[in-house]
Formats: sequence, C-alpha cells, structure tokens
Amino acid sequence: MLTYENWQEPIIDFQVDDLYKAALEVLQWSYQQYGDEIVYACSFGIEGIVLIDLISKVKPNATIVFLDTDVHFKETYETINKVKEKYPQLNIVMKKPALTLEQQATQHGDELWKSNPNKCCDIRKIKPLHEALSGKKAWISGLRREQSPTRQQTNFLNRDDKFKSIKVCPLIHWTWKDVWRYVSKHSLPYNPLHDQGYPSIGCEHCTKPAFTMEDLRSGRWQGSGKTECGLHE
Repeated sequence: MLTYENWQEPIIDFQVDDLYKAALEVLQWSYQQYGDEIVYACSFGIEGIVLIDLISKVKPNATIVFLDTDVHFKETYETINKVKEKYPQLNIVMKKPALTLEQQATQHGDELWKSNPNKCCDIRKIKPLHEALSGKKAWISGLRREQSPTRQQTNFLNRDDKFKSIKVCPLIHWTWKDVWRYVSKHSLPYNPLHDQGYPSIGCEHCTKPAFTMEDLRSGRWQGSGKTECGLHE
C-alpha cells in the first residue's frame, strides 16, 4: 500500500480516457488500496458533485467529509441535503470546528475572517480536516489543474506534507466544460450559486462572484492577496 511514510513517485500508469479522463480508474484503484482508510473532503461545489457521482459508482457507502464552518451559504447546505436524498448510502459527515463562532469571537475578535483570514481558515477548516483524517491513509480532493496557477502541477497521487497523507486528485485533467457537461448529462443536483457567477464557492463572508473566467478562484478572498484556504498549500 502506498502511504505517506513509504512514498515514492508512483509508477502507476492511469489511462486518460476520453470519457472519464482516468477519474473512474483512479477512484477504483484508491478504494481498492485504502478501503475505509480513505475519505473524500468535499466542499459540494460543482467538481464535488461530479466526484460524488463517480464515487457512488465505486463505493456507494463511501465517507464524504464536509468542513462545516458554520458560515457557508444557505444554498450550500440546501445542496448537501439534495445530495443526501440522491445518494442515501453515502456517509456524509458534517465536520465542525472545535470553536463555535461565539467562542472564536471571544478569543480572537469579531469577524476574524476580515482581520485574519488565515487564522480563521486554520480554526474552521484546517484543524477540522486534520481531525477528520486522523488514522486515515489517504484523502480525495477535487483539484483540477485548470483551476488556478497554483494547481497546475497537481498529480493523480500526491504526497501531502500538511496532512501527512496521500492526496488523491482524480479530476486533474477535467476542464470546466467537462465538469458541466457531465453534470448536465446526468442531471445532477448542484449549488444554484454557480448560475449566479460563483465558479468557486466557499464561506459566505469570503466568496464573491468571479471577475475573470481566466482564474476560476478569483472570487475567493478578494482584495486580501489570499488565494487558498490552506488545505492545498
């Protein structure tokens, strides 16, 4: 089994087919390798919807972790409920941070996402994912190379130093059009904010409509110089 501890550049040759661009093969390999020791950390954006559908074909009772920061859009929570209805066998875990918003405000000041967004992401996303991945060998992410310059070197299998884990990224070769074509073809439920200019959807306070389709994450943390929450750095 490939693990963080015995990592070596994988020699696995996943075939990038026309239909799934190797995503289904990568998922089949991953669940065969790791079984219940792999989880999918899903934000329930449009890429997440594609991955959930593909995962359901491979492991219908897979564990899906949502980092519930308590400050997501209501549309995001509504989308999660629709996904639960469509895939009742999936184990969808709503992972909350150790601090409530009130406790966070007491310790770090009101609206920490404005004064120190990195600290806010650390408390409400990074630490909870560390907890969710405790004892696991690998996790799945919906990163695509097209999403941003910082993601262009992402591989199917990655040694994740932050979480001391193997990070599996099945969608690296999918384009924005590929994702939407799949969702449309299979009539999958998705977050309606995507139809309102939000290609990338995070917490409500830190997400705006994108102002350029050349960078699909340009609506995140606008004006702060911040481009990632820290999960993929």
